[in-house]
Amino acid sequence: MQKRYFVPLVLIFAMVMFVMPVGVVHAEGDGLIVKKSDFGVIKTLDRLGIALERAGIKVFSRIDHAKGAKSVGMDLQPTAVIIFGTPKIGTPLMASNPKIGLDLPLKALAWQAADGTVMLAYTDPAWLAKRYGIEDRDKVFKKMTGALAKFTDMATKLGGLPVQ
Repeated sequence: MQKRYFVPLVLIFAMVMFVMPVGVVHAEGDGLIVKKSDFGVIKTLDRLGIALERAGIKVFSRIDHAKGAKSVGMDLQPTAVIIFGTPKIGTPLMASNPKIGLDLPLKALAWQAADGTVMLAYTDPAWLAKRYGIEDRDKVFKKMTGALAKFTDMATKLGGLPVQ
């Protein structure tokens, strides 16, 4: 991204965060589910990773966008992505429509807004079903929706992650 676009994007991002209500937001147009976190960016993703791995879901990678920005002399509020999934769930979806591989493995983004609020966003599995026209895997998408709601609640709420 060229430097001249960075400031307008940050302003747009800040305006969106200012008008976004607290709690869960189902954005029909873009398929995102956004939740406010009680923790910082890294701790939110750490907690999500723990919840996922406890359920047998593999965490493939994490990307620290703020660190990447710093490496090219730019500033970015704490922002990071976690990439996760399991072939047991993803393979049947890709068998129905290989193009869903563009959105698999799944990702969740945590970022800190200008006011210090930390948010966590991920793509609604029902939206993925619609986007890719997958109509023969309703049980899989329903399971994904429930699991992601549970895991992201564990990651974002105090007391949400049981100790093992």
